[in-house]
Amino acid sequence: MGQAVTVVQKQTSRPDVLRFETNRVLSGMGHDIFRSRDEAVGERPVDELARRVFDHGNVALVQVNGNVVTVQLASGGSGAGLKELLEELFIYYREGVEVVIPEGASAD
Repeated sequence: MGQAVTVVQKQTSRPDVLRFETNRVLSGMGHDIFRSRDEAVGERPVDELARRVFDHGNVALVQVNGNVVTVQLASGGSGAGLKELLEELFIYYREGVEVVIPEGASAD
């Protein structure tokens, strides 16, 4: 269940700043900035995105504005794998994960 997000990585003028454009609006019209994983406390898609990006490691800042995600890497950090992380943000059921069917619902 869920669909992959289409992500295009755009060049920036700074090697420590990565910019990703998605085909999904992630923050509505809001502008969200996370300076640490501890700031991503909500249940919105942008909060989950920030947690996953910080869990990736070597990240100093995550900024989301509409469909644009900007990541500032920590010193010596690498953005390898971040594009794929964003692409899989809305894929819920993966190989080996048991699909839970609510009681009384049809399995068909």
